[in-house]
Amino acid sequence: MTFDSAFFNGFSYAWSSRDGYRLAQTLSPEVSTEELKATYNSTNSHDIKISVRRGLQGNAALVGGIDQDGIKGWVEVYASYWNATGALVAARESDTDNGGESSQLVWTKVFEVWTDVLNQLLRGYQNYGFEAWTIPCLYVVCRNLRAFAIKADDERNRSSVEDITTNNLQDDFDPDSSKNQKLEECARTLSRVFMICQTDRAPIEESRKWGSYYIANLLLKTYFKLNSASLSKNILNSLRASGKDMPDFSAFPKSQRVTFKYHEGVLAFLEENYVQAETCLTEAWNLCHKDALRNKERILTYLIPCHLINNHTLPTKRLLEPYPRLQQLFLPLCQCIKRGELHKFDLALQEGEDEFVKRRIYLTLERGRDIALRNLLRKVFIARGFEEAKPGENPVRRTRVPVAEFAAAISLGSEEKIDNDEVECLLANMIYKGHMKGYISRQHGMVVLSKSGAFPGTGV
Repeated sequence: MTFDSAFFNGFSYAWSSRDGYRLAQTLSPEVSTEELKATYNSTNSHDIKISVRRGLQGNAALVGGIDQDGIKGWVEVYASYWNATGALVAARESDTDNGGESSQLVWTKVFEVWTDVLNQLLRGYQNYGFEAWTIPCLYVVCRNLRAFAIKADDERNRSSVEDITTNNLQDDFDPDSSKNQKLEECARTLSRVFMICQTDRAPIEESRKWGSYYIANLLLKTYFKLNSASLSKNILNSLRASGKDMPDFSAFPKSQRVTFKYHEGVLAFLEENYVQAETCLTEAWNLCHKDALRNKERILTYLIPCHLINNHTLPTKRLLEPYPRLQQLFLPLCQCIKRGELHKFDLALQEGEDEFVKRRIYLTLERGRDIALRNLLRKVFIARGFEEAKPGENPVRRTRVPVAEFAAAISLGSEEKIDNDEVECLLANMIYKGHMKGYISRQHGMVVLSKSGAFPGTGV
């Protein structure tokens, strides 16, 4: 894009048709380096505002509806965008020349000048009357601000490592050495954008509230990357509090709803509210496009443990077939749970520990051991067979099981000797959690199970 007649005609077309997404393309840095270089070389710092103002005023008749204040606001936005293209070209060329690494903080410069692009855009909404249909411009600028913040932090962290390895003298205390300094700064900026969208008092048809969920999703992703998921509660609370003033959730694009419900579900999951987590994640799953396998994989990562805890159900091979990584993670555990193999369950959990901890599902999956133990105890119960039935009556399973038989099965399953007292403790815990129905008769060393539904949810 260069600031020539083609650009101004494109701007006029987007404006006259009120096409926010087409307008947003004029602010996108996601173009080739050659295009960015052409934009930057098409003018200079002295002429940029003059040429943009002249071009917009010359097309004002074609545009229709844009006043002098609006023109002034867009002149400032495009001037800051032009400045950012120069920094972006320098950063890309530096990466190319140095194999992806640079001794200078070029991406930090990109982040700083791109922050100015966003600030000028926000001033347009606050001071120059930018209309709500232009909100896709905010989407493009905010999304790339987050991407540039991540690049800037990666660059700075690499630079810090190089300083240490080359034994450069430096202070022991560096207040700017935060690993995610720019991403944290980005989060504060996005929070300001979110509040600008949320507090708009224009009629709902013309309100910036239509941008709330897109910016909220960016914020949630950013908080998750910063391991500050607790801050996400402020976003959810704000959206709930303004529920009556917001457009109906179903009116927002499906992609935004999927992302929001995914993050809402994961937050509930981390708070161990597995019922709400399953509800939100299931909604995200149902809304997700059938070909978006990567997104579906992320949803299943948390939905599978929710089903395990809430319903004691395991994923089928058919469900996991399109997701090799999830097969590797979950199938060994699922097989052990289904067969009641406690020792192998512990080994499978230990083998996948690093990945489970990284995905924040380890503690939840650990509870699957109770389901494996229940299945093992159920096998013992079934192996006891039936009482002798009276003529004309259906046979009834033997409901009295010696503690010693359960102890033998558990010892075999865990491959370690376990005494009866510890077994009784395990059995009492299973009864308390509702995995078994019955009671323990310590006097007779016997477990007396319910004649109907001894193991709820298993058909026995």
